[in-house]
Amino acid sequence: MRIGFLVREVLTGLRRNVTMTVAMILTTAVSLAMVGGGLLAVQLTSKTESMFLGRLEIRMFLTPDVSAADNDCTQDPCRVLMSQLKQQPGVVSVQFTSSADAHREATEVTFKDQPETVQMIKNTKFPASFRVKMTDPGQYPKLMQQYASRPGVLSVHSDQDFVDRLVGLFRGVGNAAFGLAALQAVAALLLIANMVQIAAFTRREEVGIMRMVGASRWYTQLPFLLEAVFAALVGSLLAVVGLFVARPLVINPALGALSDNGIVPRLTDADIGVVSGWVMFGGIVFAAATAYGTLRYYVRD
Repeated sequence: MRIGFLVREVLTGLRRNVTMTVAMILTTAVSLAMVGGGLLAVQLTSKTESMFLGRLEIRMFLTPDVSAADNDCTQDPCRVLMSQLKQQPGVVSVQFTSSADAHREATEVTFKDQPETVQMIKNTKFPASFRVKMTDPGQYPKLMQQYASRPGVLSVHSDQDFVDRLVGLFRGVGNAAFGLAALQAVAALLLIANMVQIAAFTRREEVGIMRMVGASRWYTQLPFLLEAVFAALVGSLLAVVGLFVARPLVINPALGALSDNGIVPRLTDADIGVVSGWVMFGGIVFAAATAYGTLRYYVRD
């Protein structure tokens, strides 16, 4: 097989259908960029979930009378609660925070840069609490239910609901991106099919002569297939460039304070690189399969 002939045929076909080629490149680029965005949302979801599962803990607040009367958890029912929690299977650590310590944490740590808030809560009586960490986050709901009605317990909370909402948000973004990518993929599929049909039709006489002199069907149809693959490759590269540009200009500013405060992990160039590999592979395979199917179905000679 002559490589020079294939290159000339591919370049000739691209020049003849330049407007359709450009349209296919741009449609493929947009579609694959959407796919890449969805994959990045999946990565962000996984990283966020893993990060929070490592931090997840239960916060068990004590009633006002217990909080006011027991500053070091040496009296019942605080002492009993701490002993029972430490003996609970799967519990890694139990940390007691007195009412005074909770007030100090709020005014000197949590809201230290917000003087108006500090002024508002300076006379607030904060409840004492336990911070409970377990090896298996799946056991938190059971423990919360078990201790919610114990004597001396005011309420029991965890960050699981917040984590679930945050993860659900990213999953929704990813699903929306995949949905838009699917619509763009349909448009790209139709463009590839039309491009291959038009290219085959405009060169039908050349193909017929080549078949008469003994050229195989595969040899005569390979240039059409390579045209689609080349256009998809260019579109994939544009999509990848778009993802790398979008990270500092769009993605990071959109996450903003969530990333700055450690609520959401930052996406790195390595994350973009992993997604880019799948985007390029998927784009090329999709174009090749569509072009091959079109040739097999429409071009029978």
